[in-house]
Amino acid sequence: MTPRPRLLVLNQYYWPGVEATAYLLSELCDGLAADFDVTVVTGKLRDAPRPMRESRNGVEIVRVPSTSFDRATLLPRAINYSTFLAGAMSAALTTQPPDIVMCMTDPPMLGDVALFVARRFRAPLVIVSQDVFPEVAVQLGRLEHPALIGLLERMIAYYLRRADRVVAIGETMRVRLEAKGTPSNRIAVIQNWADTAAVTPQPRRGSWAKTHGLDSKFVVMHSGNIGQAQDLDTLVGATTLLRDLDDLAVLIVGGGSRLNELKTLARRTDADAVTFLPYQPRETLSESFSAADIHYVGLARGLAGYVVPSRVYGILAAGRPAIVSADAESETARLIQKIGCGFVVPPGRVDLVAETIRDARSGRYDLDAMGALGREYVARELDRTAAVHRYRELLFEVVANRRGSRSRREHARAS
Repeated sequence: MTPRPRLLVLNQYYWPGVEATAYLLSELCDGLAADFDVTVVTGKLRDAPRPMRESRNGVEIVRVPSTSFDRATLLPRAINYSTFLAGAMSAALTTQPPDIVMCMTDPPMLGDVALFVARRFRAPLVIVSQDVFPEVAVQLGRLEHPALIGLLERMIAYYLRRADRVVAIGETMRVRLEAKGTPSNRIAVIQNWADTAAVTPQPRRGSWAKTHGLDSKFVVMHSGNIGQAQDLDTLVGATTLLRDLDDLAVLIVGGGSRLNELKTLARRTDADAVTFLPYQPRETLSESFSAADIHYVGLARGLAGYVVPSRVYGILAAGRPAIVSADAESETARLIQKIGCGFVVPPGRVDLVAETIRDARSGRYDLDAMGALGREYVARELDRTAAVHRYRELLFEVVANRRGSRSRREHARAS
């Protein structure tokens, strides 16, 4: 029998982290463990200490002793990145030689480490591009030094041009990656997903809603990371135009670098309808997502194709519609319009977000029917099982190509 291929995976975040890449990668590796011997090299958790080595769902997890400072400012984030990259390099080089190396782009320079490790073991490399750096940081104004931008562009282009495959999570992102020099024949588009067995539609006025005093409210919700890319200032600003709606509740659920700043904005503008809640446990996501009448998904101007908000898939799995405040060419805007399960407005348009919320509350739209369209689509096209199958096929193809090339070289030398 042919031995199971050994898959080495690198990413700063993994189970039980609350970050989007932690959720996604954990679900992906759990699924791939049926066909691969999977080892994940990841970082130390800040708030939930775990053993440095453990096994879960058939996946071997190796945590490196990296720092886990608050990421609200650039310096602590850079320190976290540097210590993780150094630790990941050391841990990866001492694992059992892999047949294939895969990494997500968190942090963005991790691809260079993964490329070095793959070359060291003469294994193929698959990069899963969750965002496109440094363009994201430049668009958000977090990175302005030309020399540093140039250095990061070269570092990232270096591994994108040499990876055996690069996974883009949307068609617009494919275009962005091609513009960075990634060979088009090496790019595969595999969208992110939802676990439609784990996240299911629940009653709007269920126990979670009642616990939080929402059963008599019209609820607009953001659930996920609270950073610059999410454009939550627009949601808070829209709330101030809806003070006449006594039953309006705007929930911002999650955490991130701009949480305290956004709380200050809500207080300063008397956005009394806004309530902040921490990340919710995975086992309650069906109820918490379902407690909203409508969700808000924001993406700052200019980020189309550079970032794809993964939380939209969970929203659709819960059978709820969404207001997407994003550029029209973004993957999320295109998806919502294609399905017909929500509304798209330009980013930063406080007035249009407020108008859309008001119309949705008035009963002008059948929100339940729109949510049902989203649930039907994601269950058919964007379920975790389908995504894992696509990754499995891609990885087996890459391994087979590398083994075939090696066999041909050996045959040529022998003859």
